[in-house]
Amino acid sequence: MTPAPQPSGPQQARLQPHWSARIENVKNAVVSRVLDTVGWVLRIKPFTGFGTPGRVRIIARVLWARPSAPSDYHDQPVWDMRSMAVRGWRSFISQVAPHQDVRIHLDGREYAVRSDRSGLVDVELDADLPPGVHIARIATTTENTVTAEVHVHSPDEAFGVVSDIDDTVVVTWLPRPMLAFWNAFVIPQTSRRAVAGMAMLYQRIARCRTSAPFVYLSTGAWNVFPVLQRFLYKNGYPDGPLLLTDWGPTNTGFFRSGRAHKERTLETLVEQFPHARWLLIGDDGQHDPAIYAAFARAHPENVAAVAIRELTEPEQVLSSGLRARRHPDLPADSPVVWVQGADGHALLHGLRREGIVP
Repeated sequence: MTPAPQPSGPQQARLQPHWSARIENVKNAVVSRVLDTVGWVLRIKPFTGFGTPGRVRIIARVLWARPSAPSDYHDQPVWDMRSMAVRGWRSFISQVAPHQDVRIHLDGREYAVRSDRSGLVDVELDADLPPGVHIARIATTTENTVTAEVHVHSPDEAFGVVSDIDDTVVVTWLPRPMLAFWNAFVIPQTSRRAVAGMAMLYQRIARCRTSAPFVYLSTGAWNVFPVLQRFLYKNGYPDGPLLLTDWGPTNTGFFRSGRAHKERTLETLVEQFPHARWLLIGDDGQHDPAIYAAFARAHPENVAAVAIRELTEPEQVLSSGLRARRHPDLPADSPVVWVQGADGHALLHGLRREGIVP
């Protein structure tokens, strides 16, 4: 068994925890002892992994479940839409199992890892895998084994897509707190509404760029991964890893920084795919324009274009025209194309006119 190196990223930061994180640590430890005493069992929720030949990232979460829960309790097939009929708040009541031993079987090797304070396993493993979709088997010491897809792409890939999720592919109204709360916690997940034309845009790109990686980068919590994964599948979005964040206190503050999460992930993608030029897709409801503009200034050679969905009434946006324009924070001579529009149809029109999408 190969001991897997523990990541140095935000999930495993070796910092003195913030006071709120210390309180959460005590709560998780006490609840875990109680659940273990009354016979609850460990169950793993796998997430989609990704990487390049030689090194891949595996992500999963260890949770507590009732003794009657089947071994694949958190590993239901993506095409099973029954879980989308529940209220959103149910995604946030599962109890994490911190500091649990986990085994990962991949490419004929077994790796020993350990979940962090939030029950999260987030590790990079050395594995000689060719480009394509592979399967990793993830197990606890209680004979609970699940499978996780691992998307491997060539490090020489020339084009890729990074997409935000909330208010970019699914309507959540995150800039408006009460509506965001209602959409995330109250309404059934089946009521989530797709942004018009975005799936069509992504499908068009996938058909033209058959080997291009699609990375869905969001500030949403890992708790909603199953719902988002099924939403993307149901609405015809290309398959790809969802890179979300932990919910609640962190080592550095009372609440995690979604902006920092996106900035770190973009820098990591440049290291993994140094030759790729990314199409960055987001919306103007939060920080996407500023994040993408800063990334384009730092790595203009790694940005093919930025496409921003405008959170306005379609008629108002369409009447203003569909012209490519630079973000005010970009240099006047920046080669990065900047396109804005109300929905996927408008963005496709602008990207085609700029030659980014055939």
